[in-house]
This record gives sequence, structure tokens and C-alpha cells, in this order.
Amino acid sequence: MNGTGARRSLRQSAALALSSVLLLTAAACTGTAEGTRPAGTTGEAGITAEAGITGEASTGPTPPGEWRLVLNDEFDGKELDDRTWTTCYDWNKDGCTNSGNDELQWYLPEQVSVGDGELTLTAERRETRGSDDETYPWTSGMVSTGRDDWYAEPRRTFTYGYFEAAIRIPPEEGMFPAFWLMPASRFTPPEIDIMEFLDTNRQVSMYVHWRDADGDEARQRGTYGPVDFPAEFHVFGLLWEADKLVWYVDGVERLRVTDTERIPDVPMEILLNLAVGVPKSPPESVDTARMHVDWVRVWEQR
Repeated sequence: MNGTGARRSLRQSAALALSSVLLLTAAACTGTAEGTRPAGTTGEAGITAEAGITGEASTGPTPPGEWRLVLNDEFDGKELDDRTWTTCYDWNKDGCTNSGNDELQWYLPEQVSVGDGELTLTAERRETRGSDDETYPWTSGMVSTGRDDWYAEPRRTFTYGYFEAAIRIPPEEGMFPAFWLMPASRFTPPEIDIMEFLDTNRQVSMYVHWRDADGDEARQRGTYGPVDFPAEFHVFGLLWEADKLVWYVDGVERLRVTDTERIPDVPMEILLNLAVGVPKSPPESVDTARMHVDWVRVWEQR
């Protein structure tokens, strides 16, 4: 997840419409880089049209003959599929958090639920004592294709592919929902943030983090909005290949990176989480929030 502190902390329906998403040009892109110019962003900056999409819609890579679906969780059951997902970071010990971001939540399995065809991550203002002996004012949920604990093997890792999830973010202030990729090595950078919402629920941020030739940590950011994202599900996608990273929102390209120095080439885990208090605490009137995920899909080239 976004932030230098976060990177330091990380060291410790079956019917698929494989459509023409990669042929689409951006209808809107406000891609910006922090310290660098975006490499290959397309479209017009500043478009403000609010064209949403429901979770029923599926995009996907093209041409379809060159790709195979390797992960497809529709969350149609009543329990989380523990063959694919765990409910913490790789440093799970009776729960976990990302202390480098000064987040307010302690993640626990009971904050993750599956029902009515959705995965739900629930944040609650409930004081929780973590196994790190710190007390957290919030409890929340996350899922990862990683490990049950530091010494276990990750469930699923991916090097290149097309990643997609239909997500409805919470409307409450003070939440930090994210859909991202972290190295199976547990050391970052690199890191790819497919979507993050920082101090807003109307503008999505997209990041890639890398280490430059001098060994310094660097990042590039793209943004898209304003859109009333909490009003409905939106599809967030990423094409990750050796020579490019392309981010999509609702099937439309929003950011492109082609500088290979910035593109990861290591196995990575998928994470979805609802963090709390980044960059600021929720108002006192907020006691709970929910992030809903309709499905997660990954394709790899044959």
C-alpha cells in the first residue's frame, strides 16, 4: 500500500466476456507522477463524467486466445475459500496490521465474511489488543493470497498477468481501501497498487513503487476522478507485462507505465484490505464501514 512507511513495514461468473479492454483508449486520465513524469499516459486530463459500472460487468485481456483464467472467485458460497485466501499479511500472528502507515486497525478473521455473492471487509470502532502489545481503536478485515504466517508458503503468487476485481468502496470518511500486489519475498519495493483511496472516496489512486539505480525508493502515481465510487461497484484492472503496466477503471485505460526500470519482475501476492485512519482518523460520527468485493479474477498468458 502507498507510502514510504508502508513499504518499510512490509519488510517485517464463470461466464467471462473477454472483451477489448486493452484496445480502449482512455476517456479520462489525470495521471501524475510524484517526482517523475508519467510514462505513456493517454487520454484527456480533467474529464469529470461519472459513468459507473456494476459488478456484473467483466472486462479482461485481449485477444482472448492468448490468455487463460487462472483465478476466478465469485464469492458465491458462505465461507471464504481458504485454499486461495488468508485473512492477514504474511506476518500474521493472531492478527496483523501495517504499522508503517500508522494505521488504526488490527486485522482479524471475523471481520471478513462471504454471503449473497460478495466478499465483505468490515471495519468497526472496537478497541483491540494486538499480538504486538499495542492497542488499536479499530478492528478491520483483509484478504491475501499469501501465507498463514511468516514461515508458511504463499497460497498463490503471480508474475505478470491481467488482474481485475469488482469493488464497492465505503462512503465513510477516514477509510483506506486498497487492491494491490506485494512481493512474495515480503520485502518492498517493488509494489503495485491497482487501486487506493486516500483521504477521498471520489478519486482513485494508482501506484507503482520501485528501487532506482541508486537504490533509492521511487514511485509513480496516476489518479482518476471525480467519480461517486461508493454509489456502486466499479471494476479495477491491471495489465502487468514485462514491458508495461496498464491500469483500467471500468474497462478504460487510466494510466500506463513503459519504463522497464519501474516494472516488477518478481512473484507477487494479491491483497484486498480496508485500512483505517490513513491519512487521517475517521470522524467521531463514524463507527463502522464496509468494503464489498463482487469478484476477483486473474488471467495469465498461455
